[in-house]
Amino acid sequence: MRKWLPLIAVCLGAFMLLVDVTIVTVALPDMSADMHTGFAGLQWVMDVYALALAALLLGAGSLADRLGRRRVYLGGLALFAAASLACGLATGPGALIAFRAVQGIGGAAMFATTMALLSGAYQGRDRGVAFGVWGAVNGAAAAAGPIVGGLLTEQFGWRWIFFINLPVCALAVWVTLKAVAESRDPHAKGLDLPGMATFTAGAAAVTYAMIRVGENGWTSPATLGLFGLSAAAFAAFVLVELRSTHPMLDLSLFRSRTFVAVMAAGLLLSGSAFSYLMYVSLWLQSAEGMGPVGAGLVLVPLSAAAFVVSAVAGRLLHGAPARLTIGGGLLLIGVGALLQAWMLDAGDGWSALVPGLLVTGAGVGAATPALAATAMGAVAPARAGMAGGALNTARQLGTALGIAVLGAVFHAGLRSGLGQGGRELSEPLASGGAGQLLAAAPAGDAREALAGLVDAAFASGLRETFVVSGAMGLAGALAVLLLIRRPAGAASDGAPGRGSAAGGPVPAARTGSATAPAVRP
Repeated sequence: MRKWLPLIAVCLGAFMLLVDVTIVTVALPDMSADMHTGFAGLQWVMDVYALALAALLLGAGSLADRLGRRRVYLGGLALFAAASLACGLATGPGALIAFRAVQGIGGAAMFATTMALLSGAYQGRDRGVAFGVWGAVNGAAAAAGPIVGGLLTEQFGWRWIFFINLPVCALAVWVTLKAVAESRDPHAKGLDLPGMATFTAGAAAVTYAMIRVGENGWTSPATLGLFGLSAAAFAAFVLVELRSTHPMLDLSLFRSRTFVAVMAAGLLLSGSAFSYLMYVSLWLQSAEGMGPVGAGLVLVPLSAAAFVVSAVAGRLLHGAPARLTIGGGLLLIGVGALLQAWMLDAGDGWSALVPGLLVTGAGVGAATPALAATAMGAVAPARAGMAGGALNTARQLGTALGIAVLGAVFHAGLRSGLGQGGRELSEPLASGGAGQLLAAAPAGDAREALAGLVDAAFASGLRETFVVSGAMGLAGALAVLLLIRRPAGAASDGAPGRGSAAGGPVPAARTGSATAPAVRP
């Protein structure tokens, strides 16, 4: 039993940080009512965590290589715990958003070191078992998030979705100190601070622009200025990486068509499969009158299907071309979102979403096992760690941008569904206030008319959201099918001798940033 203590330490941290991606989803209406925050504030509560993860993953992996993976992991746990306590005690939306960002920083330090810690702790067959358990725990986190969040919110209040992290962090710290050995890269190079700063500025600016576009409009000076700032920051990032002697991301990796395809797939998979869930949760709780637990249960078919299909695909599709497993998975994700758009109409309940959620989950499960292997198989072995970190960055950035983009679409769809006479209701509805509006309306025909208007508005907003989400999934599938080519005489889509591009086992990379994506947002 003692030999599995390092695995327990790593899985505790990974489960906690991944649960916190989705655990907030079902608590948003209660947060809105308690803290009197608007739609943009709710988006930032979700978005800033994923944005911090995306911006700092590669840098955290480099820092861990220099300072020690165990030390950085423990530092991440401590910071995550402190930020969780501060989130639970926050008295206003600004403080909550700020501490969620700090949570994301701690999560990045933990996430960037998990695979390297396991690689150092286990060899041979034990390593395979450890990575299998780690992957299963990551998948379980996606399914557990909405349920755990619903139970805590319904029984104890939304603040307990953050307080629950404290004992888990304490246990993870104790087990790590007891059982995990320190490791570092003796050849690690310096930190790419200019690269981290420019990438963070670019990602934050474009996300902020998308979140504010509902109020500012697409052509307003504020929106155009933010998009311009983002473009300038990303251009500066490219220049910095090209000139740096120790770049955070070696841009020569993008000479591989397969690597480009996998980065696009990771970005669009997260954006299309998971980013609309917060808007579904707002509808279920505020308009349909469901509690947090009920809303969490509605979302389980997606995570459960992803978990089951991922396990099956790992066995049955081993050796299948990555362009088919990843491209086919993204195709299913797109079809699942479009199916939800087609089936949902005004007056329909949660059951209209279930078939589409199942199809989307199957797509996630089919695509995910091959993503990391294909990314690492497309590059030289010395760059495997950087490739894995880049893929995780793409996935977290996809979640952040997806929430922002789909939020703008959802808000516009609400306004369209309300018509000219009811557009002033779009902000209260988007902020989870449908229940309060209906309760305040006079009983009788007036309340029935308002209920019909609310149903029509949410159906319009969600349909448009699902359509855009479906288009993102289909675009990802097309990119994969066009860019990934099967080399002549090769057994897989990856370069021979560089790893399995078909989703098979990947040798553990040396760097701390080699973190394979899990079945999750």
